[in-house]
Amino acid sequence: MDEKPLDRIKHIEDQIVEKIADNMHIYGISTTVGRVLGIISMNRRPMTLDELSEATGMSKTRMSQVVREMVDLNIAEKVFEKGIRKDLYTVEQDYYQTFVSLFTSNWQKAIQKNKMFDKKMSAELRALMENETMNEEAEQKINDLLKETKEWQDYYQWLAHLIDFFDSGEIFKYVPKP
Repeated sequence: MDEKPLDRIKHIEDQIVEKIADNMHIYGISTTVGRVLGIISMNRRPMTLDELSEATGMSKTRMSQVVREMVDLNIAEKVFEKGIRKDLYTVEQDYYQTFVSLFTSNWQKAIQKNKMFDKKMSAELRALMENETMNEEAEQKINDLLKETKEWQDYYQWLAHLIDFFDSGEIFKYVPKP
């Protein structure tokens, strides 16, 4: 039984979509986002939510959530095409840029969350130090924790510089694309 070439090509494209979904999972991104990224990529043109819902078998509501997540991750964007009234979405075709977007967006979220946590903990520790009478051991523990939160802040500042290094494209001067 010989499959028609177009059926075989479709099967190969489906396998590529699944490999993209697997790769996204490795980056800490849901396979659903990876699958939609792969579908749009293999489609080679922007797609509507209706088309994506049909291609994935997901509801339009769920597809809207997935696409919104992709836009937040900077791996998809809404585009305009003359004569089409529905929203169209496309994905970055440059795999390197997709990696940079995923890497930086995840780490930026982590930095923001941890900065807020550090600020809260530091304030609580300082308030404890100012408002409580404590023994030398307790004071030393507070100072140790304050030192540790300062080290975390330094780390997250370094990480912010690393993100800038990726976002600016500087990384490609040191690790060039083939």
